[in-house]
Amino acid sequence: MSGHGTPIPMTSRRGGPLKGTAEVPGDKSISHRALILGAMAVGETKITGLLEGQDVLDTAAAMRAFGADVQHLGPGEWQVHGVGVGGFAEPAQVIDCGNSGTGVRLIMGAMATLPITATFTGDASLNKRPMGRVTDPLALFGARAYGRQGGRLPMTIVGAADPVPVRYALPVASAQVKSAVLLAGLNAPGETVVIEREATRDHSERMLAGFGAGLRFEDTDEGRAIILTGQPELTPQTVAVPRDPSSAAFPVCAALIVEGSDILVPGVSQNPTRNGLYTTLVEMGADIAFQNPREEGGEPVADLAVKFSSLKGVEVPPARAASMIDEFPVLSVVAALAQGTTTMRGVKELRVKESDRIDAMARGLEACGVRVEEDEDTLIVHGTGPDGVPGGGTCATHLDHRIAMSFLVLGLAAQKPVTIDDASPIATSFPAFEGLMAALGASITRPNR
Repeated sequence: MSGHGTPIPMTSRRGGPLKGTAEVPGDKSISHRALILGAMAVGETKITGLLEGQDVLDTAAAMRAFGADVQHLGPGEWQVHGVGVGGFAEPAQVIDCGNSGTGVRLIMGAMATLPITATFTGDASLNKRPMGRVTDPLALFGARAYGRQGGRLPMTIVGAADPVPVRYALPVASAQVKSAVLLAGLNAPGETVVIEREATRDHSERMLAGFGAGLRFEDTDEGRAIILTGQPELTPQTVAVPRDPSSAAFPVCAALIVEGSDILVPGVSQNPTRNGLYTTLVEMGADIAFQNPREEGGEPVADLAVKFSSLKGVEVPPARAASMIDEFPVLSVVAALAQGTTTMRGVKELRVKESDRIDAMARGLEACGVRVEEDEDTLIVHGTGPDGVPGGGTCATHLDHRIAMSFLVLGLAAQKPVTIDDASPIATSFPAFEGLMAALGASITRPNR
């Protein structure tokens, strides 16, 4: 699959129960950060379990463009010879980040406090997404940004020749913005401080500490302060990337709604800043056993044993949104097959992801016979029960991998098949999705097959 080629329609339909083991790919967030911090360390970083989806491959190519030696050794195995903090070279060509909002925002942060200039672009979806939330705090360091109207890509960042440290309170809960500011702070003198009122995924803090950056944390009246000491020498690491909880969400949710299903999803990250979906599913009555808890690559992981479950609607608290922001699309599918109403509040961040995910899910669910309500910050799904979704709709994916996979999951439990207009974006995060689901027994087909 390719997120940049001819559209690939797909159809999913009801079949037998899902059975077997789902080996989901490495965590996308951690994969991006391992490549970037490996490029900013001095010496050789080795990475295992790296997600080899297009988003991460684009970040690997970007690190090469900035001067790091990035080599693919085998499936999931990579080696990065870094150039050190402050060692990025000015790229000769435009940096194409494809579909990845995480990739482009973190890379902008990493180069913003260097006396170099870089131009960034992406696919049609990424070029619609706002970058001001990152370029505004980077300007405080002294960087300048020149983009299209509305702060959109293509965009040129002129790095700060004499950066200054900043103190920045996040106006929205965003791990991408937090991480971009911290990466920029690496090459600024003194202490850079990021304050977050709501906890967001903390992979950057964990990995920065692992690479030897000086970090400390304080509770303030404004929120939790993350204090980074600038201009460290990062030490190369061996990084074992745990399996992605966002990718695991799709086989997990499919098993919960397809009668008779019983699957195992091993080695899934249980980072507390990422597990909001699994907390919510358990509240809905999901039969999920978290087996063999352990630590891999500095992250807590567990094996998930998942069985078909009778689910009920719940109210998802706004405070949980940041820990499951990428999983709301597939949660809305589960909610459609639960008894009662599921209300998701505090989700306005979904409006500015790869697509307007609230609108995309609402329109697709309605096309499949599910009643939905929405406002700017809320999505309400009125469940039909485990056998009540009519299906039969064709759903637009809007170049959004999570929308595509969510509606394919819906079709596995709906009364009539569900078709999506384009599955090609799935390759950005989960290139093995089609084969993995087929191996579990899912009926997902292309028109020409």
